[in-house]
Amino acid sequence: MTTMKGGELIADFLIEEDIPYIFGICGHGNVGLLDALYDRKDRIAMVSPRHEQVAGHMADAYFRVKHKPAATLTSCGPGSANLVMALAVAQTDSSAMLSITANVPTSQFNRSPFQEINRHNQADFPNVIRPVVKRSFQPSRVDMLPLALRQATGTMLSGRPGPVNIDVPFNLFQEEADVEIPPASGGHNLRRSGASPDDIVRTADMLLAAERPVLFIGHGVTLSEASKELTELAHRLSIPVISSPNGMGCIPMGDTLSLGFIGRNGAYPANQAGRRADLVVAIGARFDDRSSSSWIPGYSWNFPDTGLIHVDVDHDELGRNYPPTLGILADAKTFLQQLLGEIDRRDAPKGGRLKRWLADIDGWRAEWEAYTAPNFEIHASPMRPERVVADCRAVLPDDAIISLDSGVHHNWYMQFWEARQPQTMLNTWGFSGMGFGPSGILGAKLAAPDRPCVSICGDGGFTMVPHVLCTAVEYDIPAVWVVWNNFSWSAIRDIQRGAFGGREFGTAFYRDDNKQPYNPDFAAWARATGVEGITVTRSEDFAGALEHAIGLNKPVLLDVHVDADIRPPPTGTWELPPLRHPEPIFGESYRP
Repeated sequence: MTTMKGGELIADFLIEEDIPYIFGICGHGNVGLLDALYDRKDRIAMVSPRHEQVAGHMADAYFRVKHKPAATLTSCGPGSANLVMALAVAQTDSSAMLSITANVPTSQFNRSPFQEINRHNQADFPNVIRPVVKRSFQPSRVDMLPLALRQATGTMLSGRPGPVNIDVPFNLFQEEADVEIPPASGGHNLRRSGASPDDIVRTADMLLAAERPVLFIGHGVTLSEASKELTELAHRLSIPVISSPNGMGCIPMGDTLSLGFIGRNGAYPANQAGRRADLVVAIGARFDDRSSSSWIPGYSWNFPDTGLIHVDVDHDELGRNYPPTLGILADAKTFLQQLLGEIDRRDAPKGGRLKRWLADIDGWRAEWEAYTAPNFEIHASPMRPERVVADCRAVLPDDAIISLDSGVHHNWYMQFWEARQPQTMLNTWGFSGMGFGPSGILGAKLAAPDRPCVSICGDGGFTMVPHVLCTAVEYDIPAVWVVWNNFSWSAIRDIQRGAFGGREFGTAFYRDDNKQPYNPDFAAWARATGVEGITVTRSEDFAGALEHAIGLNKPVLLDVHVDADIRPPPTGTWELPPLRHPEPIFGESYRP
């Protein structure tokens, strides 16, 4: 054992765990750890953004790209409270990060010192944060830190990954004890659970008997790094693949078997295949309301008329919304490897029997292309949304990473983006927190410094975290921001107009009684921070501007004016009870 300060122990453990970055902001509560990090700055880098929420989103995106966790550091009270939003996003989308929060000294617990949360319990920040992390630890002595650190990293990376918190009282950073640095966890995907042999046999039986099967994949396939196995299975049996946003790219979306996203703003072929399938094999996917058309039969799925094999590493997801015909608790990659082995053992036919099903899908794809393709060719000022997506597809290379925020732009990208590789489309999907996109792109770029990293973010979301530009300049992070500037909270405006007869209130940005659309000059704002800013109002100019921005290899913001009155065409539905769900604009519901 070695006599160490608590701050030294934490810093050395982070290095032993091979955590490359700690994203955090100073405060009086964490100065002891900052001092320990000072002596180790050549072995672990600290990046200090201008808001704790940004720090959390950076760590989240870093893990999504690298599948290695980063840490965050925040001070007592407000500093740590600012992190809650980012932790909620990370937890909902199964992203691992180690959140180190500071608290007041143990000798001052329950005395109401500066920034203590103590109304219901002493130093009660763990209860604030507990709903948005897998677990929160609060050691009260230095000799309790090794166990807490070891258990925290193990919890963070095992099973369904997610954020974990260690809440450290101020004095522990400076107090000493005889301690040992705990061993490293071994990293993500070290332990994989598999399905039982009987379940694999039954899955193969059901798949080979199905006439209209589909695979529905989610973030679990991405996290398991099972792209190769998924693509092999799909091609081996000619089974079409429907993806959630966080699963996009696990099979290249230009593949003839890739149908894209399903649900309200899904692609028409995906919704058609989902509601007409006789068997769905869901792997690492949640049946949330947006990917299921609010669970209303006939719009995206038709369970229980359709058979369902549901595979997930988290037992809580099995049967959460649809009782499965067969529920399997297993890691996605292990399950797919087992299933491929069984298919090979049987020397199963390579999908020729599904020609009729695939022909139906080809027909739906042709209908969808005929309906949507002409709009991608239209040049206009302000830009049509389709042109923004099309030009991004044309300019960005296959390995480019995009981060999307919450907003109408996300609906367009869910419907029409073609992710070509895994871990290249980063979404705030489950919690849909604004600020993730423009913040997370900084963490993505640190995880993939040699790849273009572009944030596609709404004007509303960007103005929540505009200080990300300061961080990009301060730490020389050459990310690109495409601000989807439509002068409104247009996703909510569209709901409001549809549900309340065109009435609109509080969803547009105006500057006077004449309702003159208002936003800051985002390009000028960028230039004020030291970031190159370019305003794009004509679609003819966007592709060149984006290509220029990527080529500069420095922080760049494009202020892109987009037509707010063009809406993505719903092919499913979405219900907000008691409001009546709308019917699809293209296609119609189907019940067998």
